[in-house]
Amino acid sequence: MPGYTTRNLTLHIGGEEYRLRALSDRQQFIDREGAADRAGISSAQWSLFGQPWPAGCVLAEAMSSFDIAGKRILELGCGLALSSLVLQRRGADITASDYHPLASSFLEYNAALNGLPAIAFHDLPWATPDATLGHFDLIIGSDILYERGHAALLSALMLRHAHPAAELVIVDPGRGQSSRFVRAIRAQGYECSEERMRFDEAETKPFPGRLLYCRRPAAVTAS
Repeated sequence: MPGYTTRNLTLHIGGEEYRLRALSDRQQFIDREGAADRAGISSAQWSLFGQPWPAGCVLAEAMSSFDIAGKRILELGCGLALSSLVLQRRGADITASDYHPLASSFLEYNAALNGLPAIAFHDLPWATPDATLGHFDLIIGSDILYERGHAALLSALMLRHAHPAAELVIVDPGRGQSSRFVRAIRAQGYECSEERMRFDEAETKPFPGRLLYCRRPAAVTAS
C-alpha cells in the first residue's frame, strides 16, 4: 500500500489458517486527496480499520461453523474483513461493506493472499440509504456499536436491507451500546439472545463482551 507500512499476520480460525495484511500500527494517516474529509473519518480513527480486533476474531470463529446454506450475507463495517474471508472460503454468498476508502483494496489483497476468489465489496455509509444493495438473509458485524448513535443507524439499516426472516449476528466487546440496539431491533419483531464471551485471556467473569444473535421469524413479519 503506497505510503503505508504494513505487516503480515497469520490467524487460525475454525481450524484453518488465514493470512492478513494489516497496517503496522494505529498511528498512520495519509490523506493527500482529502478522502478522510469526504468520508468523515478523523485522523485518530483513520488506521483503526486496518487492525485485527478481538471482536473480529470472535465473529470470524462464529462464522466458521454458522449455517450459511442458501443465505445471502452482508458484513457491516468489515475493516480487514476476516469474517468475509472465512465465509468466502466456505463458499458463502458474502458481500463485505465498509465506508473506509482503503477497505476495498485491503480486502482484494487479502482474498488473493489466501487464494480466494474476489469478494464482493460495497461502500456503505450507514446513514445513507442505498437502493442498489438489496436485501440479505444474514447480516453480521463486529465492534460496530462503538458510538451512541450507532444503535439507531444500524437498526434503521436493518429495516432497509434485512429480509423478513433475517438473522443478525453482532459481536460487541462491551462498549455499552448493545442494549439500545437490542431494544430497537426487538421493536422490529426480532427475537434476541446473547452469549457472554472472553475476548482477551486477561478477562474474568462476568465477561463484558457478547455475541448477539437475533432472528425475525417469518410468522411475525407476515402477520
